[in-house]
Amino acid sequence: MKLCRYGTRGAEKPGLIDAEGRVRDLSAHVADLTPDTLSQSSLEKLAVIDPASLPLADGDLRYGPPVAGTGKFVAIGLNYADHAAESNLPIPSEPVVFNKWVNCIQGPDDPVVIPKNSEKTDWEVELGVVIGTRASHVDEADALAHVAGYCVVNDVSERHWQTERGPTWDKGKGFPTFGPVGPWLVTSDEVGDPQALSMWLSVNGKRVQDGTTRTMIFSVAKIVAYCSQFMTLEPGDIITTGTPPGVGLGQKPAPWYLKAGDIVELGIEKLGEQRQEFVAWAPKR
Repeated sequence: MKLCRYGTRGAEKPGLIDAEGRVRDLSAHVADLTPDTLSQSSLEKLAVIDPASLPLADGDLRYGPPVAGTGKFVAIGLNYADHAAESNLPIPSEPVVFNKWVNCIQGPDDPVVIPKNSEKTDWEVELGVVIGTRASHVDEADALAHVAGYCVVNDVSERHWQTERGPTWDKGKGFPTFGPVGPWLVTSDEVGDPQALSMWLSVNGKRVQDGTTRTMIFSVAKIVAYCSQFMTLEPGDIITTGTPPGVGLGQKPAPWYLKAGDIVELGIEKLGEQRQEFVAWAPKR
């Protein structure tokens, strides 16, 4: 099942993607896709609805983030050995955990604002994991039972603030608009094995990232179990799980970064695609 939220920013409606890829309006069944709608029982109720019985969505078909009310946006760094190598950093012995601020979350095709004075705004296609039921001190064998589904994330990063302004990465990861998520939440049963998904990203039509979740150092199950040892994962929380090689920081013969007017397109097998125009920062009036 592919679930989405569509419409004007801040006034999105819940939707379901039918077999022809069309958005169907779920408003008669749920007011919105929130943490309360992500439990297994709630998803099972939505799954038995005949998409043909739902009206086709009309009006603004912009995709918003597929879940409203996310409480935590947790991120994992250096989770692909070849990306660690291009970053000139050792392969971690435990997951590298940092945060993206939840108010950076936006729709998958919304413009991304390059921060004021930034010269190192970078891209990262990543598999996002959406928590469906509370997870605290769970075992790896049980971890995936707490996952509602998966989505595409662009872990947009400002490398100067990430690596040159002190030891914590968070400062470079949560600028406004730095969290495009979606277009859909695809439920776990439809995705199957999260460690068997191809992923890609292009900048201005040039393919720069080609990877697969098979090469993750720490699997989704390991990450969920690990994080649950020192935080309580709640429904609606998103974990973004690392990126394969090919980011701007790792380009040869020299790094290159995003500038105003650049178009970034990315996607993950079964989970859909995103497209963002990167725009210059301007003071709000």
